Amino acid sequence: METLLLEIGTEEIPAGYIKPALDALAATMRKMMAESRIEHGSAKIYGTPRRLAVRIENVAVKQRPMKTELTGPPVKVGLDATGKPTMAAEKFAEKAGVKISQLSVKETPKGAYLCALKKERGQATRTLLKDILPKAILATPFPKTMRWANQDISFARPIHSCLALLGNKIISFKLGNVNANRYTNGHYFMNPARIKIDSADDYIRRLKGAQVIIDLDERRKAVESEIAAAAKRAGGSILPEKEFVDIVTNLVEYPVAVAGEFDKEFLELPDEVLITAMREHQKYFAVVNGSCNLMPYFIAVNNTKARDMKLVAKGHERVLRARLADAQFFYEGDLEVSNNQRVERLKGVLFQAQLGTMYEKTQRVAKIGKFIAKMVDVGLTDEMQENGLEAQVARAATLCKSDLVSQVVGEFPKLQGVMGRVYATIARELPTVSAAIEEHYRPTYSGGPLPETITGSVLSIADKIDSICGCFSVGLTPTGASDPYALRRQGIGIVQIMNDKGFSFSLRKLINKSLSLFDLADSDALKTATHRVYTFLQNRIIQLLADQGYAKDTIGAVVEVSVDNVPNIWSRMDALDSLKAKPDFEPLAVAFKRAVNILKKSGKLQDRPRPGELKENLFEHESEAALFAAYQKVEKKVTDAMRKGLYEKALQDIATLRGPVDAFFDGVMVLADDKSVRRNRLALLEHIVALFGQIADFSKLST
Repeated sequence: METLLLEIGTEEIPAGYIKPALDALAATMRKMMAESRIEHGSAKIYGTPRRLAVRIENVAVKQRPMKTELTGPPVKVGLDATGKPTMAAEKFAEKAGVKISQLSVKETPKGAYLCALKKERGQATRTLLKDILPKAILATPFPKTMRWANQDISFARPIHSCLALLGNKIISFKLGNVNANRYTNGHYFMNPARIKIDSADDYIRRLKGAQVIIDLDERRKAVESEIAAAAKRAGGSILPEKEFVDIVTNLVEYPVAVAGEFDKEFLELPDEVLITAMREHQKYFAVVNGSCNLMPYFIAVNNTKARDMKLVAKGHERVLRARLADAQFFYEGDLEVSNNQRVERLKGVLFQAQLGTMYEKTQRVAKIGKFIAKMVDVGLTDEMQENGLEAQVARAATLCKSDLVSQVVGEFPKLQGVMGRVYATIARELPTVSAAIEEHYRPTYSGGPLPETITGSVLSIADKIDSICGCFSVGLTPTGASDPYALRRQGIGIVQIMNDKGFSFSLRKLINKSLSLFDLADSDALKTATHRVYTFLQNRIIQLLADQGYAKDTIGAVVEVSVDNVPNIWSRMDALDSLKAKPDFEPLAVAFKRAVNILKKSGKLQDRPRPGELKENLFEHESEAALFAAYQKVEKKVTDAMRKGLYEKALQDIATLRGPVDAFFDGVMVLADDKSVRRNRLALLEHIVALFGQIADFSKLST
């Protein structure tokens, strides 16, 4: 067994590309090796801005041999009357790559056939890797790739070197104009010389000696240690930013942190502006005191250890001072413009060519928001009751996009919503209105935080449903490969917020209200769009339930009944999950399915009897009366439990019908010859099925 090492040396790769590319490269290598019958152990990834590397342990030096049994012609065709091979047998042996004498006879259910045992000897792993490695490298996915010089290959950045070793031996192949060898390069500035790697096991040690920390985890710890020490020297600590640490880790090969200082006057800027100016443009860390208040210091992580780090710090300070001065200028300029003036300017900002301006969007969102506010049944705070939820939502909707025309957001787009909240607070808008302006964008990513306030939650739903319905109304629907308006994320956001806040209003009514604000040609177009949006949101619900670990059949059973009341879906899911865990669930489900199947066999849906057609005087067997009496008793309990939202209790009550249902099926023939009796028994089953069907469609469950 040997260790396989592959390193691709490049020009600087964007930080966000590195980890996903390494994961994909390692997976591709292992997959292709497995397909080539090369036994191997675990893979370890390494990377910096200038190199991507994968190390695979315990790689077999030879491909695993393979034996394949090939079936040829029937014996009566392959052998003549004297038992000698025919032309058919000779052709089969030739094709199989064996001698005639190596053919054997195999008895099968279809008769006797000639067969051949083909043995493939394992090739040397080095030989196979010459083909595997370049293919794996070029298959590595990146958000964007480029070509360079006159090469016919593409990669994230131009490739300058390629190191490929199996143990201490080179795997020879060519990638563009680069030949694989045993050489790599040290740190670009501090140790740029070529380094000879004698074996794969020597790689990490040799690079560390050349001021390159190739291990991602080790380099991250080094970054954390460096910035913490620098912040401590400045008298504070680093503002926790895990994702930002990951980014900085992949910007350097040898991290060296230094603390810098900026004028205290810049602390008058909103914290978000200061932090964003430092982080987004300069990749600097903010420093806070024990009370988590910003201090006039920052931490920069350098890729080089200079002789005079104080001089380096001064350079960073000059650059940041200019950035903060720009931010201050933009912020002060924004303060001279009122929120209402910014709202007017939205008339010149296009939302989408077919859907109008941002101003028009906010007007629609305000109408939808007021509609939702009327339907929301929650315990409102005194402030909401006093000022009116509808009015708060309408005001927040009017202002929610106004910061898009501010100078600060123009310079720092990630601050949209945040600056809207800041400017609304300065203008002395209600705290709930200010908070809603920022919160209405949430969640901004999968698993991100949801709005905290009711006003923000309502506004967020209104904004998202407007975008979804607007895009669907003009045919801008997501495809498998494209979702430019992030409609899937917005749909999931709507569902998450409604479930989190317990908003039980009708999803279909929400869709209808939103679509009514667009110019749809006729009622048929409106009906079609409503169905498509409803199905779209239903699929988002299914996706969320699956992501949360619910069983596929349980999801199908619950969703089949209805998805119109979002919190209700999760309540029914949990209730059904609880029932499925009980030992008598399967017989209950079987009994229900039997009832459903009988009803299906009885004729078309429109011809089936309704529960209201049931007549007790047509009961012929005691089991019919007993089942109906049990149903009447249980139905009241179920109705009361569901009214209170106690779905698990409702299902437990329904489950008590199993005995009477079994007795009914044992006691009578449902599809009796007498038409009136048959129809009456079917009506009784309709009662039972309808009771079950309030929770889930049991026919969808696996039993």
